Amino acid sequence: MGPPPSNEPPKYVILRAVGGEIGAASALAPKIGPLGLSPKKVGEDIQKATMDWKGQSVTVKLTIINRQATAEVIPSASALLIKCLKEAPRDRKKVKNIKHDGNITLEEVIDVAKKMRARSMARHLSGTVKEMLGTARSLGCTVNGEPPADVIEKINDGEIEIPEYDVPYGSA
Repeated sequence: MGPPPSNEPPKYVILRAVGGEIGAASALAPKIGPLGLSPKKVGEDIQKATMDWKGQSVTVKLTIINRQATAEVIPSASALLIKCLKEAPRDRKKVKNIKHDGNITLEEVIDVAKKMRARSMARHLSGTVKEMLGTARSLGCTVNGEPPADVIEKINDGEIEIPEYDVPYGSA
C-alpha cells in the first residue's frame, strides 16, 4: 500500500526544457529543491516526457503531489508547427540558426489552431488560425505553397472559410 493521500493542494512548476535531453541539475535545483525533490530524478522524468520533441525547446509543467513530480509538455505554437514540417531532429550544438523553409497545408494549420484554441485570446477559430499563420510566417515556412501573409489576406477577404470550433470544456 502506498503513502497516505496528501491533503495539501498540488504545486505546479513551469519551466522551459529542450526535448529529449536531461536538463542540468544545477538549473533545476533552485526551482524544485525547496519542494523536497531530487533535481536529477526530475530531470530524467522531463527527458522521458519530452522525447517526442527532440531538439526543440518546449514548456514543461511539473505537477507535484505528495513529493512525486509528473511532467507534462505544453507545446508552443511554433513547436507544433515545426512538428508539422516533419523535419529531422537537429543537434542543437552543431546546427544553429536553422531555416524552416518547408511547406504545410492549411488543414495542418487549422489542427494546430484547434490545439492552441484554449490558450488563444481570439474570439473565433479564424483569429486563432491567423495567429498560427503569423507564427508560420516568422518561422519562414509556406502554407499550401504560398506565403502565410497571402493566406491571412484571403481569410480576411472571405475567400477562405474557417469552420467554427468550440473548445471542449476543461481542456485549457
